[in-house]
Amino acid sequence: MSTIDNRLLAILACPQDKGPLFFVADEDALYNPRLQRRYDVRDGIPVMLIDEATTVDAAEHARVMAKIAATGITPTFTA
Repeated sequence: MSTIDNRLLAILACPQDKGPLFFVADEDALYNPRLQRRYDVRDGIPVMLIDEATTVDAAEHARVMAKIAATGITPTFTA
């Protein structure tokens, strides 16, 4: 499980749509629900390259969103 400095987390945005992300720490991932894209966090460093992001299917999107709601994960910033 990775951690990201709170100051960095507060400014992280999706490189594709520039919107906020959700940091799912126990999965080492930043998630964009609007595009259903996952950005990995490796050794505490977010990999914010569009080409390295993973697009998830509807079932995975539902799972991640349920986890975000159940654990109270907040977005990196509010638009």
